[in-house]
Amino acid sequence: MSGDDGAGDVRRVALVGTGRMGAAMARRLRDAGFEVIAYNRTREKAEAVADTVAATPREAAAGARTVLVSLADDAAVTETYGGDDGIAAGLRAGSVVLETSTIAPETVSALHTLVDKTGASLLDTPVSGSVSFVEQGRLTVLAGGSAEALEQARPVLDALATRVFHLGDSGSGAAMKLAVNSVVHALNQALSEALVLAERAGVPRESAYEVFAASAAGAPFVSYKKDAYLHPDDTPVAFTLELVAKDLDLILGLAERVGAPMQQAYVNGRLARGAAEAGFGERDLSAMAEFLRSGHA
Repeated sequence: MSGDDGAGDVRRVALVGTGRMGAAMARRLRDAGFEVIAYNRTREKAEAVADTVAATPREAAAGARTVLVSLADDAAVTETYGGDDGIAAGLRAGSVVLETSTIAPETVSALHTLVDKTGASLLDTPVSGSVSFVEQGRLTVLAGGSAEALEQARPVLDALATRVFHLGDSGSGAAMKLAVNSVVHALNQALSEALVLAERAGVPRESAYEVFAASAAGAPFVSYKKDAYLHPDDTPVAFTLELVAKDLDLILGLAERVGAPMQQAYVNGRLARGAAEAGFGERDLSAMAEFLRSGHA
């Protein structure tokens, strides 16, 4: 499919990756009046949320001036940009790629070089917020790269987010996302441990959780993860413990590169990997509490 240069092209978005977050973004963009061209390795997942399904990442990228990418990890991202059927092969000069995946700044740098050769622009725009935040258009975007490209992509980002922070040059958004996620994963670990502590001291689980939410520890994370902690079997998985372990590996890699002490992240990474190895990897990150209850930690 080829795009035009008129108003219709502005309202057309290519989306590569329709997992939990990508699918939610597709639905949100369509509700906001955008036409979504999607590619996903499992075609059925793209068909469920897109106006048009592309056969390859190249075809998706060729069909729109704004290309939004949401993939699981650095390996998937790198593979999807390169090659004859990759995103870079389909980009048009003047297009903007919004890379929302949580990846290392070094990966962003490599992608930036690849995209620049096409005359398009790459922004690292990872997001903070869960699927429910996407659905409400309440994400926070952490952007690195060209201010001009960011302004061009504003209509798409404004449909998804209430806050867009331009943090500096390419890679700064990716670095900030890892810093944010180091706090989120620390909160998850602390909340899991504290909940198990209160339970074993005789406090009912729901009562303990209500106190956490109402106390000085009551960050937004505590409120929106309530159902996941208290009713895990009835709550959709938002972010797996396997991905927590992946994030913490990236965080520790960045910390080593820049010389930042991250002792807590080191311990949290060891526990997340232990939970994944014990069979909790595909469960929501709130299942850390169940892992601790199991006695495997």
